[in-house]
Amino acid sequence: MRVYLLALLISATVAYLMTPLARWCALRWGAITAVRSRDVHAIPTPRLGGMAMFAGILVAIVMASRLPFLDSVYSNPRPLIGIVGGAAIVCALGVADDIWDLDWLTKLMGQVLAGGFLAWQGVLVYQLPTGSIPIIGSTRMAMFLTVLTVVIAMNAVNFVDGLDGLAAGVLAIGGTAFFLYAYLLTEGANPGAYANANLATLVLAVLVGACVGFLPHNVYPARIFMGDSGAMVLGFVFSAAAIVVTGQIDPEQVLERQRFPAFLPMLLPFAVLLLPLLDMGLAIVRRVGAGKSPFHPDRMHLHHRMLQLGHSHRRAVVILYVWTAVFAFGVAALVRWSTTVVLIAFGAAVVAATLLTLGPLRGRAATPPLEAAAP
Repeated sequence: MRVYLLALLISATVAYLMTPLARWCALRWGAITAVRSRDVHAIPTPRLGGMAMFAGILVAIVMASRLPFLDSVYSNPRPLIGIVGGAAIVCALGVADDIWDLDWLTKLMGQVLAGGFLAWQGVLVYQLPTGSIPIIGSTRMAMFLTVLTVVIAMNAVNFVDGLDGLAAGVLAIGGTAFFLYAYLLTEGANPGAYANANLATLVLAVLVGACVGFLPHNVYPARIFMGDSGAMVLGFVFSAAAIVVTGQIDPEQVLERQRFPAFLPMLLPFAVLLLPLLDMGLAIVRRVGAGKSPFHPDRMHLHHRMLQLGHSHRRAVVILYVWTAVFAFGVAALVRWSTTVVLIAFGAAVVAATLLTLGPLRGRAATPPLEAAAP
């Protein structure tokens, strides 16, 4: 555990220190988010925060290669090359979009390219831990599902990135739950001195670190936004870690209490990204139903609805954090506690989160503009 915490700390430190440089670059290159009718910020704000987050992830992974505990992780470098290289592709794509506002087709092509590179390096959705027989019969299908997974994850994170600190906090909380899940699950499945030395746990640790390091600059009122360069990097790295988990557990070696979470290793990633995926799904249905493009912007995202319920900017973010923690840690808890105990605790947490969302803390419903007018 200490090795992963060290990697997390390195990633957080680098991301924190590099964010002011990313802000300077954004101001120099004109990567600034103007105040638009659908936005909630009050003044033009620089983006490109994803550059700092990618730097934290890259430096932490490079430095972790010197740790003997992780020798087995680096013995086959292809998956790491796929993850880091794919993240570099989407970071560069996001930087270009933050500066020049690329059209949706160009961004989609870049995302597919990054997903294809990840699959080419052997990180594939090819098997669930149901034994030695893959559930996906062809390499082409595995590559298609891999690319589809990372593209959906990147766009889901991008959809939820609408309030200061929201996307980074959601991924930090959900990533922490997934990190503990992967660590404890492999501990039970692979007893031994280096039982927890695995790629997914390392990647999740540095991902959480990058989010934690960036958040002090991004909480309300944000001095910098992560931009598409950050949202796509977070979505890509998180989905890559989820794909790595797929098929790495042998159910015959998993403790009885852990058998259910081992059987469905993809359940937690969906729980972590539940809010982004829900927001994206509702937006697509809403826009297509109105005869508009799925990419047509509006003010009906979940974070807009929270503000319309009467919550302040900060309270809305905290409540969405709470919902993320309820679902992410609710699923992760299955690795240590029985299903009955987890369901009882999960039910109580849902009730508490619902009261927090719809209860007496709400103020007057916000109407446009949601923040004070820009000077």
